[in-house]
Amino acid sequence: MPLRVRALLPSLLGASLALAQSPVQLGQEAGRAYQAKAWVEAARLYAQAAAQDTTDPSLAYNAACSFALAGDREQAFTWLERAHQAGYLEAEATGRDSDLQGLHGDARWAPFLARMAATRDARAKTLARLWDSPALATPFQEELPEDERIAGLSKFWSEVKYNFVDTERLAELDWDGLYLRTLPRVRAARRTADYYRVLQELCAQLRDGHTNVGLPPVLAEREAARPLIRARWVEDRVFVSEVGEEALRAQGVVPGLEITAVEGRPVRAYLEAEVMPWQSASTTQDLRHRALTFAFLAGPLTGSPAVTFQPIHGAPFTVKLPRVTGAERPKHFAPLPAFTTRWLPGNVMLVGLNSFGDDTPLKAFEQALPELTKARALILDLRENGGGNSSVGYRILAHLTATPFATSHWSTRDYKPTFRAWGRGLQTYDGGSGRVDPAPGAPYTGPVALLMGPGTYSAAEDFAVAFDALKRGPLVGEASGGSTGQPLFFRLPGGGNARVCTKRDTYPDGKAFVGVGVQPTRLARLSLADFRAGRDTVLEVALAELKR
Repeated sequence: MPLRVRALLPSLLGASLALAQSPVQLGQEAGRAYQAKAWVEAARLYAQAAAQDTTDPSLAYNAACSFALAGDREQAFTWLERAHQAGYLEAEATGRDSDLQGLHGDARWAPFLARMAATRDARAKTLARLWDSPALATPFQEELPEDERIAGLSKFWSEVKYNFVDTERLAELDWDGLYLRTLPRVRAARRTADYYRVLQELCAQLRDGHTNVGLPPVLAEREAARPLIRARWVEDRVFVSEVGEEALRAQGVVPGLEITAVEGRPVRAYLEAEVMPWQSASTTQDLRHRALTFAFLAGPLTGSPAVTFQPIHGAPFTVKLPRVTGAERPKHFAPLPAFTTRWLPGNVMLVGLNSFGDDTPLKAFEQALPELTKARALILDLRENGGGNSSVGYRILAHLTATPFATSHWSTRDYKPTFRAWGRGLQTYDGGSGRVDPAPGAPYTGPVALLMGPGTYSAAEDFAVAFDALKRGPLVGEASGGSTGQPLFFRLPGGGNARVCTKRDTYPDGKAFVGVGVQPTRLARLSLADFRAGRDTVLEVALAELKR
C-alpha cells in the first residue's frame, strides 16, 4: 500500500499541477492514479518523483508497489531496493503489504526481507547509541547518583536546544543560562521524586503542551495519586463534576458542590502555587484545564488532602479525600467512548468525537453514515477530544464536503551545522499545507456545527482548523487548548521520559493557533445555572445557531 508522501499530512491529496512538477506534485498525481487503480501510470509517476527526491523512501516504495500491481516484477524489485537504500526498513510491514503479493513467489523475496530486517536492526542499534543511549536510560532508584541527575538535565537541555520548534522562546528564556541556574537545584535534589519535580518545573517554562517530562512509573503511581473526584471550571470557579466512590457520597461529596479551599488555602491560590508551576501548557486556557483535569489534588498516595466544599444551601464543610493510584482510577470512572451519537430535537444528530487515538471513531462514523444522512443537521462535539492521529479526523471531515480542503501548514527547524559555522541564520523547513480529497460516495451536505473548548487539543485542533478553513459551519464554545505538533520522545535516568515539540502548525494561510487556540466563531460557556440544572449551555447555543 503506498506510503504517505513526506511533507503532506494525509495520504489522499489533490492539488493543481504546475508545468514543472515537483516531487510533491508528482506524488500527489501518482496517488490519484493509484486510487483509480491505474497501476502503470502510478508507477511511472512515483518513479519520476523518487528519481527527483532520492531522500524520501516512501516515493520509491510506492513506485515498487505500483510496479508490482502492474505485474512488472523486475521494476518492483529495483524500486524496493532503492527504497531500502533510501532508508525504508519496515520489513514486517513490507512482508504484509498486499500490494506486493505478486512478489512472494520470487526467489529474491525472502532474502530481500531478511536483508531489510538486518539493516533495520543494525541501524536501530547505532541510532540508539547516538540518540537514545541505554547509558542514560537507567532504572529507577529512590536516590539517583548526582552524575545521573546532571546527565539527565543535560540530555533534556540539549534535546530542547536543538529540536524545540519555538526558538524565540528559547532565546527569551536564555536557555543556557536557565540550565546553569537549574544545576544547583538538580545537585540538591537527591530524592528522585524531587529531581523530577525540578525537571518538570524547568519544562513548564517552555510553555508548550507537547513538551513534557514524564515521571518514572513507580513515582507516577506513588507520588501523583489523586482522589476519586473530578472537577471543572464553571464561571471561573471550581465545582465537583463527578464522584467515583460511594464512601465519599456518603460524606456529602456529590456533583455540583463548589470547591472553595484545599488544606485551608483558597482553591485558586492552591492551584497557582501547588499545581500550575509544574504543568507544561501552551495557553492560559490549556494551563487551567490541565491543572484541574489531570493534576488537581495530586500528591503522595499516603496523603488525604482536606478539601472544603460549599453546598448551594447551608454551611461549608471539609472532607479528607483519600488518594488512589492512576491504575485504580479507571475502575471508578466510566471511560468516554471514542464515538457516540444522540438524537436531539429538530432532527439534529449530536456526534461525539472524543478521541482520534486510532481508527475507531472513523470506522464508527462511516458505519453510522446511513443514519447520519437522515439528520437535518449535525453537531460534532470535540470538547473532550485530546487528540491522536490527525488523519483520522481529516478522513471523517472528508465525508462532510464535496470539495477538497486544506489542512494545517507546518514547518520545522532545519539545522545544518556547516551553515551555522558560515554564520547563516536559523533555517526552516517548510512542509507546506496538505489537501484532502472528499471521501468516495455522496457527502453529507446538511448544516454542521462544531463544539470546542480547552479540552479540544492536538489532532482535534487540526480537525477544527480544517473545519474552520473549509467554512463548513460555526465553531461554538471556547478557544481550544492551543497546542499541536510532532513530539520527539526520549528516555531519562531513573525510568522517566520526556518529549519535545519539533513542529510548528498554523492555519493553511499562516494564521497562528498554537499558543492562542482555535477561536470559536460563536463564544459560549457553561453557565452555573445550567450546570446545576444539568443543561448544556454550549450545546443549546449550537442548536440555536443551526436554526438561523
